Amino acid sequence: MEIMNTAIERTVDLVTEEYHPLAKRAKDISAAAVFVYCIFAVVIGLIIFIPSIIQLIG
Repeated sequence: MEIMNTAIERTVDLVTEEYHPLAKRAKDISAAAVFVYCIFAVVIGLIIFIPSIIQLIG
């Protein structure tokens, strides 16, 4: 997902050389998508590993 974020940022940089609010918005949205995917990855990791950890402890 981080690769997609970088690709979007570089594409936006190619299209506009000066500051533009929509370019900033595109970059912010792609960064937010990376953050959301990170949260999903953590939740899935917890779903997978918590039962094993509980078995080891209990």
